[in-house]
Amino acid sequence: MSLMEAPANTLVWIKESHCKACDKCVAACPAGVLVMRPAPDSVLGTMIQVAFGDDCIGCNDCELICPDFAIFVADKSEHKFAKLTDESKTRAAAIVENNFRLPAGY
Repeated sequence: MSLMEAPANTLVWIKESHCKACDKCVAACPAGVLVMRPAPDSVLGTMIQVAFGDDCIGCNDCELICPDFAIFVADKSEHKFAKLTDESKTRAAAIVENNFRLPAGY
């Protein structure tokens, strides 16, 4: 089995064909990188979206919590990740408070 390669210039990505949009990764992300977006063609009517990929801190919490192995974080030895900022923490809290969807103003 070979290792999965990250898409070019991508820190975190989702394999939507494996994702059931359970939102566990969105809840686990301390930097507010992930959100739920409307997706009428999916079973639950929503899908995970990487909304702020450049703010990913590389903690791997989303990848570790995903029950379907549908989300991936790039290798830290190959990419530079952001630092966790107060702005990211505030955004993450607002996303969780807004039922895992991106609040107005972001």
